[in-house]
Amino acid sequence: MPHAAPVWMRRLVDGVTSGELHRRLPESSRSGGDHNRRAAVLMLFSGAETSAELPNDAAILLTHRSPTMRSHSGQIAFPGGRVDPGDINAVDCALREAWEETGLDRTSTTPLAQLEDVHIRASGYPVHPIVAHWHTRTPVGVVSPDEADEVFDVPLMQLTEPENRLTVGWKNWRGPAFTVDGYLVWGFTAGLLNAALHQAGWERDWDRDTVHNLHDTLSRSRNNERLL
Repeated sequence: MPHAAPVWMRRLVDGVTSGELHRRLPESSRSGGDHNRRAAVLMLFSGAETSAELPNDAAILLTHRSPTMRSHSGQIAFPGGRVDPGDINAVDCALREAWEETGLDRTSTTPLAQLEDVHIRASGYPVHPIVAHWHTRTPVGVVSPDEADEVFDVPLMQLTEPENRLTVGWKNWRGPAFTVDGYLVWGFTAGLLNAALHQAGWERDWDRDTVHNLHDTLSRSRNNERLL
């Protein structure tokens, strides 16, 4: 329901529905993967509905994946997971997974738009990102520690601070990243956040040119990831 977006989110939602945001992602993530296996994630934004500009309370919901997980262990991620046979569609999957991971009440959210498939090379299958607004804040928290051991809101103002932004690289790969309370947000999640901030007009100038070694940066973070 793109028309239900708060004014401050409309530029972002328009970019999703037009495909412009998807085109801002690296070409390697815009195609490919096993289309018989799909996943969905929830990009859940909160913030005052009545504001025309980015409100001070604007935030996005993230999780820290348990270091014991078999895939993407220790990473900061959006709530989400594999599409199950019982899911009606990608939106239903994203909301179900968010409830399973965080206890999110789906009636407190308004799904606004769905990005085209984003391919994750590490898992080998496409992901459907769902942009939504959390119109009524309800309690969330850790539901299954074996899956996500921390659930938290990140203020968008914090994500746009230049000192919280960096470029990380490993071998021939490089990409945008964020530092959030000692965690390193990188990879798929950081790529989507980077594209969303730019598309929405919330981005501030930051140092894109200095490339930080991903291995070293992860080792100094709270992620507790299996280092590359």
